[in-house]
Amino acid sequence: MLEEVERWLATRSWSVADRPLHRILAAKQRTGQSVSVVLPALNEEETVGDIVAIIRHDLVRQVPLVDEIVVVDSGSTDRTSEVAAAAGARVVHRDDILPRLPAVPGKGEVLWRSLLVTGGDIVCFVDADLREFSSDFVSGIVGPLLTDPHVDLVKAMYDRPLLTGPDGPGAGRTAGQGGRVTELMARPLLNMHWPQLAGFVQPLGGEYAARRSLLEQLPFPVGYGVELGMLVDALHLVGLDALAQVDVGVRKHRHQDGQALGRMAAAIYRTAQLRLARGHLLRPSLTQFERGADGFEPRTYSVDTEERPPMAEIAEYTHRRVA
Repeated sequence: MLEEVERWLATRSWSVADRPLHRILAAKQRTGQSVSVVLPALNEEETVGDIVAIIRHDLVRQVPLVDEIVVVDSGSTDRTSEVAAAAGARVVHRDDILPRLPAVPGKGEVLWRSLLVTGGDIVCFVDADLREFSSDFVSGIVGPLLTDPHVDLVKAMYDRPLLTGPDGPGAGRTAGQGGRVTELMARPLLNMHWPQLAGFVQPLGGEYAARRSLLEQLPFPVGYGVELGMLVDALHLVGLDALAQVDVGVRKHRHQDGQALGRMAAAIYRTAQLRLARGHLLRPSLTQFERGADGFEPRTYSVDTEERPPMAEIAEYTHRRVA
């Protein structure tokens, strides 16, 4: 491992216990910074309500750390919006944000648009499919940004057990076997091409917080490549010492099947390729196989290739800030 990464691990990797809540709150009050929590959601009625309710109870009512909780619904066909609103979130539909630009499917698209409908100096992203959620996921990654002016982006790190049986109470879990795309795609890419980022435990994790002043300068891949793209671009923009990670315990969530992970990996590779050479991808698609009545049948999927420009370049965003 690079000496620079070893030093970074010693000075920019923390535990949630390193910053007690009262210390974080005191820093927020002293600096006057505001905090927005954003949950991108698509058909997450089973989990989004509990996540919102816990954040609202622990970090809005008991301790005034979070100033707004916004759920951005990207086209749910279930009761995601109703459940989130009933739990106390402000719900915004993706297509209602920046309507002059037709929305495209993808998590990164939702995160990018969320900058237009939130006001926090610090924006904290949390996936909406987490189970057994703890508010430490929010306070842990927001804490360094409030207490250390030299930190611009913080990723959560955690154990990520893989569900081995039917979901629900008593389900079997294999410790340390989650994050398959991280281990098979993202970590090798980062170690080979951006070795300064080799110290991140969960580079693709969906729980991270950053200063708005950084986020508005970053391009956003519209799909699953958003987390890798953001890390790489932030490294080039603000440097390794402005990035950090915090151990928040255990992350439990719904796991996707192997073919879905293959499509995710293709999008992540495309994101890396663009940053390596800004080159031309000859075939931005991925063919997978499923067994049908007549044997294995090909299924070809397009790979996310679009990226949204830095929000600072969007006129509506600039006008909103001036106003």
